Amino acid sequence: MKKNGHKSGFTIAELLIAIAIAGMLLVAVAVAFNASATNYRENEEIFRTINTARQALVRITSQLRTATAVDPNAPANECTLITSNGEDITYRYDGAQDALYLVTNYDLTDSDYLLCDNITALSCTKNVVVEDSQVKVKNVQISITVVSGDAQRTVSAAAVIRRNLN
Repeated sequence: MKKNGHKSGFTIAELLIAIAIAGMLLVAVAVAFNASATNYRENEEIFRTINTARQALVRITSQLRTATAVDPNAPANECTLITSNGEDITYRYDGAQDALYLVTNYDLTDSDYLLCDNITALSCTKNVVVEDSQVKVKNVQISITVVSGDAQRTVSAAAVIRRNLN
């Protein structure tokens, strides 16, 4: 029986090439994972921002629908109304702070309540009619533009003032 002089196995050069290829694959996987995690985080932030704006819209529209009166002369960046239980309130957009506030006009000693931040624009469009020599708001269309990172979205809603439907 004759013994062969070589041993089977990998050479140093083959091992170095295999380690280099494995290293490149691990770097590619790490980059893809990091991009996925960053994308997830950004999507979560824009979801939270839009959800907060939608909740603010639901609150505003539900109070508008049951309002006793809505101020037709309020600027486009705010909506002033008398609620069904007689509270005089204003929903006001503050462009300097990029925020939407609930202001209680009947109690000036309390602080304004922050409803939503990260807002870049708010528009309250009022449909006004004159009945019995009295100006009434029939409906209000509200549009809120929010921003989170590089993403900017607009959410909108409308409310018909039910007390003025007579």
